[in-house]
Amino acid sequence: MAQMTENTLDMSAVDLADAVKTGEVSPVDVVKDVLARIEQRNPDLNAICAINPDLEADAQRIAARLEAGENLPLAAVPVVIKDNIWVAGLPVTQGSRLFADFRAPQDAQAVAALREAGALIVGMATCSEFACKGVTNTPLHGITRNPHDLTRTTGGSSGGPVAAVAGGMAIVAIGTDAGGSSRRPPAHTGLVGFKPSQDRIPYGPGFEEPVDGISVVCPITRNLEDAALCLRVLEGEITAPSSENGAIRRVAVSRDFGVGQVLEPDMQSAFDNAVRVLHQSGYEVVEDTPDWQQLDGGSVMPLQFAGLARLFGDKFKETPEAFDPDIAVQIKTGLALTNDDIAAAQSASVRMGEILRGFLSDYDAIIVPTTPCAVWPVEDITPKTIGGKSCAPRDHAAFTPQANHAGVPAISIPCGRTQEGLPLGLQLISAFGRDRDLLAFAKDVADRLTSPTKS
Repeated sequence: MAQMTENTLDMSAVDLADAVKTGEVSPVDVVKDVLARIEQRNPDLNAICAINPDLEADAQRIAARLEAGENLPLAAVPVVIKDNIWVAGLPVTQGSRLFADFRAPQDAQAVAALREAGALIVGMATCSEFACKGVTNTPLHGITRNPHDLTRTTGGSSGGPVAAVAGGMAIVAIGTDAGGSSRRPPAHTGLVGFKPSQDRIPYGPGFEEPVDGISVVCPITRNLEDAALCLRVLEGEITAPSSENGAIRRVAVSRDFGVGQVLEPDMQSAFDNAVRVLHQSGYEVVEDTPDWQQLDGGSVMPLQFAGLARLFGDKFKETPEAFDPDIAVQIKTGLALTNDDIAAAQSASVRMGEILRGFLSDYDAIIVPTTPCAVWPVEDITPKTIGGKSCAPRDHAAFTPQANHAGVPAISIPCGRTQEGLPLGLQLISAFGRDRDLLAFAKDVADRLTSPTKS
């Protein structure tokens, strides 16, 4: 029997679904809690940009389905959807003035799967324009703030989804990730962000992506049990190749993932503690890292710039003032790229994926920091420094795009806090198809990091 709490939004997805299915909690009560929390907290956080007007009717439909004997694994679990994923009838804007009046004509497959499982679709959560920036602020929706410190950013692009969950306005969020957008923001807000293997969760129908073949739909949760439940629901009928091999035991660890990025001292301490816990727990731990052959996140960024220019270059030429100034810079950069520039970036993407997949053939997983630092002031697009060194535009994202270009699963779990109390994240990456193995490994590591008896 689920342990009742004062507010249903403080429960886990697993426990709330159980409580709803056994009749301890009604779906209508969950809606009341959701709306009260949004009214109380969203004005400060600016995480939710559109509320589903059919919430109460949806709750009644869920109650009727349960009464009819349906098994609903996410019964009345409140879920927010990133503002670049289609939800039928709701405004889905990609954080852009260009799409301010757009209403999605149908659900994305992931949203349909959530509805089928009995989830309550609360509404849309903010993202950076076109999900192409590492902080969440847009001319359309404004600034999204971190529940742990309102003067700090959530990161991006899935800033609204994480602020909604960490801020207690939803229990689960669904984001997207084309370079770390649903791993870094969870790391910055004390959540779990799981990037599945490429195409494990159906993607679309929806907007055209700036870069094809690297973006995935991601569950964002407060714990690993909820993440595993969401994966089971979201996989639906898909039959992506799987190479589940059982327990993860042989683990590579790397403080800088081979890219030379320095860490903030608090992140270094948290990472070293995690490595120590792995050693004490009996894992075979090897300090090793891929040889990227001078490839880094900057090698593949022209793909995003070129994609934005392809999708929005003409509109930018007509009305440049309609765009986020930071996105405008990316579009202008993309318009200036040559075919050779784009071909070089495409080659770098392929090679980056080959290198990481090859490295993972020797190990069950590799562990690296999710980010080299905690979150920074909300008015800045990037940290000014990391580890005492001046910060280049993508230094805060140095450790996440590699998994996208390899198509492999990766997950960020909480691993401690800074001296100021800001969350930090640990990233675990495994081979293509080993999604469930990785979730089980992450659960064990997370338990050991938080249990004095295990660490």
